[in-house]
Amino acid sequence: MSDQHQSRPGGRTARVRADVLRAVDDLTTEQPLAQLTLAQVAERSGVHLGTLYRRWGTLDGLLLDAVAERLTTGSPIRDTGNLHADLEDYAHRVAEDLSGPDGQLLLRTLVAVRLGTRAELPPALTRRFDEMQALLDRARARGENPPTLQQVVDIVVAPLYTALLFGTTPADPATLVDRLMRLHPDQ
Repeated sequence: MSDQHQSRPGGRTARVRADVLRAVDDLTTEQPLAQLTLAQVAERSGVHLGTLYRRWGTLDGLLLDAVAERLTTGSPIRDTGNLHADLEDYAHRVAEDLSGPDGQLLLRTLVAVRLGTRAELPPALTRRFDEMQALLDRARARGENPPTLQQVVDIVVAPLYTALLFGTTPADPATLVDRLMRLHPDQ
């Protein structure tokens, strides 16, 4: 096979995505999210508007991808061999993600797009749910009696998002995990 026909690492698709996500980052720091348009992103990124529609479908889809991309930079949730410690690790990761400007943008984007189902979440957020389910499955395999994913979301994750939404001081992630463990005995 000639060098001419070999694929380039990353390639054009990766460059286009990087240019578009960089344009979204720049534009969301310069103006309110509500004023952002796909046309502005196309102009700033140098990517044709049709490409944005083909790749992301809507501005909401693009915003979710851009925000979720920021959440994928961390290392995977570690397996400490102890459910309580694993849950604390997870809760601290969520709190860190939400504590900076990316957290505010994520929340504003999620509220703005009004997702109906988990299936509509971008892959990075879906991975977070999958990581949590894997953590719970590992605990069950070790003989522990873990809470359900919904219980973790309701008792640990939701209060962190709620604090961000209302501008209150979030509870300490370890305190939220302790609350979950008290409400779900037999750990």
